[in-house]
Amino acid sequence: MALFSTRSHQWTNWSGTVRCEPAYCAHPVTIEQIQAEVLRAFEDGERLRVVGSGHSFSPLCWTDDNHLSLDRFTGIESVDLERRRVWARAGTRLRRLTEALARHGLALENAPDYDEQTIGGAIATGTHGTGAAFGNLSSLVTGLRLVCADGTVRSASLQSDEDLLRAGAVSLGALGVITHVELQCVDDYRLVVSSAAASLGETLERLTELRRAHRNSEFFWFPYTDSVVLRCADVTRERPTRLSVLQRTLRQGVDKAVFAGMSQAARRAPRIAERCGSLASRLVAGRRDVLDARSAYTLRRRNRFQQLEFALPVDALGTVLRSLDRLFKALDARVHFPIEVRFVGPDRNWLSPHFERDSACITVPAYADTGFGDYFAPIAELMQRYDARPHWGMVHDSTAPQLQRLYPRFDDFRALRRQLDPRGLFLNPHLAAVLGEPLR
Repeated sequence: MALFSTRSHQWTNWSGTVRCEPAYCAHPVTIEQIQAEVLRAFEDGERLRVVGSGHSFSPLCWTDDNHLSLDRFTGIESVDLERRRVWARAGTRLRRLTEALARHGLALENAPDYDEQTIGGAIATGTHGTGAAFGNLSSLVTGLRLVCADGTVRSASLQSDEDLLRAGAVSLGALGVITHVELQCVDDYRLVVSSAAASLGETLERLTELRRAHRNSEFFWFPYTDSVVLRCADVTRERPTRLSVLQRTLRQGVDKAVFAGMSQAARRAPRIAERCGSLASRLVAGRRDVLDARSAYTLRRRNRFQQLEFALPVDALGTVLRSLDRLFKALDARVHFPIEVRFVGPDRNWLSPHFERDSACITVPAYADTGFGDYFAPIAELMQRYDARPHWGMVHDSTAPQLQRLYPRFDDFRALRRQLDPRGLFLNPHLAAVLGEPLR
């Protein structure tokens, strides 16, 4: 098949907050075409960034040189049913991946709440779901292949070149173009997913219980209120819930009212934010659904937003949430989006935000079409007091000196990056600041 490419087009991320106009964008369909594009950019002395679904809120994909999209390099290449492992092309969207796995009687043991990301982009940024017993998506990686700056293809696995695997699993696209990922899967399963209303005070008192009592647990706290929605999931053999057309329509209407309509109402009349949060928690609470694994985790986005997230040592969660409550009241910003709290287990991938520690992840959204710097800055400062690590795909301004202290293998990653890409083909200004590297 011929390589499809475009010249000088505008690109924007999902939230519309990162925009660029790369001179060239390639859409390869074979590994040889990926190699050729990498070599062309290298020989021309340009830079190249791989672009996925655009769901990163940070400028990871920004470039004015070359984009390489893997939107035509998708699908599962092989399945090992005995070991429950699959090789998938990195451009495969999570939704397509989980649908294909289900046809083989397999599933991911855990997944994030957004399924339009590519598997390559999701692992590269440490994207995660929730569940104290589970790591982020990169923890499922047992092998990978990447095209390096010199055009060569390197492979890594748990048995061969484990250092490259641990660095490449969460690489921010800085080591090369990850083309294939081998994932450890499990037998397909169902979850009973339930929601309940609670107060913030009650939730803070029960944090340890909430984290351990269910297979998956998370909660949404509406700022400026005492209102929380708890969401939990456990494995079941019950039959899947079947909603009628009317039930589905009514539920979609409630979700739209909660996550879009109420947000806009509170934005126009900030004083009603407290009432909106309390009403929203009551409307969503009480649901109980039995869902197949491929659809149990997903939450549909009803409007666009910008987002900050940090992974804290789990024992600091209660203290930080109480401090956030005081901070929100002091800021009086009246951002109505609920704060999401999830739990993630440890892994061994060098740049994973959950490297070798149990984590509580706090996600703070803001309106995408207004300035969010003054809102996010004091929140980030608070998180950093507790050794919080930034989610690579979210808004953050962390630089190499800060990150060296937070990531024990940070310098090992930088050394490997210099070895694989000495001229900085895969860097951009954001990554150069994050890794403390000059832009040549």
